[in-house]
Amino acid sequence: MNGHSLYQPQSGFMKWLEARLPIWSLVHSSFIAYPTPRNLNYWWTFGGILSVLLVIQIVTGVVLAMHYTPHVDYAFDSVDAIMRDVNFGWLLRYVHAVGASMFFFAAYIHLFRGLYYGSYKAPREVLWILGVIILLLMIATGFMGYVLPWGQMSFWAATVITNLFSAIPVFGQAIVTWLWGGYSVGNPTLNRFYSLHYLLPFVILGVVVLHVWALHVVGQNNPTGVEPKSQQDTVPFTPYATIKDTFLMVCFFILFAWFVFYMPNYLGHPDNYVQANPSVTPTHIVPEWYYLPFYAILRAIPNKLLGVVMLVSAIAILAFVPWLDTSRVRSATYRPLYKQFFWIFVAVCIGLGWLGSKPAEGSYVLWARVLTAWYFFHFLIILPALGLWERPRPLPTSITEAVLGPKGGAPVARGAAAPERRG
Repeated sequence: MNGHSLYQPQSGFMKWLEARLPIWSLVHSSFIAYPTPRNLNYWWTFGGILSVLLVIQIVTGVVLAMHYTPHVDYAFDSVDAIMRDVNFGWLLRYVHAVGASMFFFAAYIHLFRGLYYGSYKAPREVLWILGVIILLLMIATGFMGYVLPWGQMSFWAATVITNLFSAIPVFGQAIVTWLWGGYSVGNPTLNRFYSLHYLLPFVILGVVVLHVWALHVVGQNNPTGVEPKSQQDTVPFTPYATIKDTFLMVCFFILFAWFVFYMPNYLGHPDNYVQANPSVTPTHIVPEWYYLPFYAILRAIPNKLLGVVMLVSAIAILAFVPWLDTSRVRSATYRPLYKQFFWIFVAVCIGLGWLGSKPAEGSYVLWARVLTAWYFFHFLIILPALGLWERPRPLPTSITEAVLGPKGGAPVARGAAAPERRG
């Protein structure tokens, strides 16, 4: 899949540079001549969208850090000053805040696409695990960034979430004290979170580089789930994939711009525009929308320690999906039962997100427990069992056959016989 770079420098300077630092041949082989499965659809664009969003978050974050004051007495006012007094400060802050939501939105689509098309199956296990690590780092970075405005929801979210560590036996309270930098959420806490929020995006960038490297080693998966077998199965990344990706990126960033300019506060919480007050507890403490499914799982468990374990397990279990799914067929396109269970799972995750935004009482808690049970049931029972008794549809022998039909013309009839089944 990697191929060999055919880049030939034309100028004398480029020949001199290529002999000493072959960076342009690397770019050429990775983003121009890179062989891409010819049947990739728009769901594969979200990897590129996430890369652009990461750069936007880092650039806007660095500029905002130049004007932000990480002190409990001045943090809230410094954010207000950024909005009012810094040239285009309002735009920088809104792009950064909305960008965090767009980042998670694109990451969740990227994750569900991988689950649907089996992008975690061999030989892409390490690629998948690196993606899960990126998601964990995003969650940590986003939470610490949520604390920085030092509004009511920032303060109380920090208090609630950091207190979860106290459930850890023996060392829990010591960890909480270390996180706080004292015996309550205060200025040392804000400084710790500010430092880590600034550092972690660069750690994410490093893991993203590893993620892309692993992708270029094993090659891209595709909607059929059949590995490319000849040059007919692939096309050069540029212009084919480049044009496709550019179109969806433009559409995505139109949506991004619409939120920035017309509804910048829609995805936030109004209580965070009130300065933090340790003496006044908000009626209903909720995190940002992209944490709500995990927050619902946490609150569904009556035992604090077990709730924390289930919360962590809900994310960690994703790393074991390559081994929990025992089917030899990758794509849900050829797995009729798995396709149905997949959409049930998507509905469960959306339901958990909605329940996470509701008070932890009455039927909300009951339904959160039911959906939490199904969440783990999907991974621990359904995925292993389907590999044993599901009968997938016959796979095409190649990507070209899936696109053009058995004779390179008519489309493949659904359920048509194939010489063999491949995973």
